[in-house]
Amino acid sequence: MTDQLSYVFAALADPTRRDMVARLCAGDATVGELAAPYDVSMQAVSKHLKVLEGAGLVTRGRDAQRRPVHLEAEVFDLMTKWIERYRREAEARYQRLDDVLAQLDESHDNHGTHDTQDTHASRRGETA
Repeated sequence: MTDQLSYVFAALADPTRRDMVARLCAGDATVGELAAPYDVSMQAVSKHLKVLEGAGLVTRGRDAQRRPVHLEAEVFDLMTKWIERYRREAEARYQRLDDVLAQLDESHDNHGTHDTQDTHASRRGETA
């Protein structure tokens, strides 16, 4: 993993870190505030924050006696661009599949109608 996107996705693979990021969307928080809802040590929370920092998702500031953790929202632009690229490609594939299926349906409907006419003609002793 040498690129930032890999670090970001690896950091967000953990549900505790994803929850921390979600909570930081509401605003900056101290390590203690971030640790409050979890039944883990402050050391464990600090390790999670180091991973998030290493991925560029958060920074720690200094505000008098507080050291607030700040979410770096710009990183989400990187993720969004990557995801959006593959979403567009997947949608294009699905559209091509829809087109093929529609052609098959049309072909089947046309063929099915023809078969039905042939069947009715043969029952009456006529040739198609």
